[in-house]
Amino acid sequence: MNIKPLGDRVVIKDIEAQEETTDSGIVLPDSAQEKPQEGEVVAVGAGKKLDSGERMDVEVSEGDRVVYGKYAGTEIEVDGEEYLVVSEKDILAIIE
Repeated sequence: MNIKPLGDRVVIKDIEAQEETTDSGIVLPDSAQEKPQEGEVVAVGAGKKLDSGERMDVEVSEGDRVVYGKYAGTEIEVDGEEYLVVSEKDILAIIE
């Protein structure tokens, strides 16, 4: 992948939604389910530039599993893969 996010931006790849079966046996395909809010960080920017000229490091790193806001970020497609570019402030938690 050749995406380099700027500033405090983070590139996330959604974790694939699994088909789900209801109690009555109806299979719900991933297209009928809510969009996942969990993903893996694949690229991180250099950090936010402060007024003093210093950079504030981003708290997440590549490979982290994160939870992000429901309507956060911008969806992009690179080499047939879909990614989400979000600001660090839109990331709610790191899953350990």
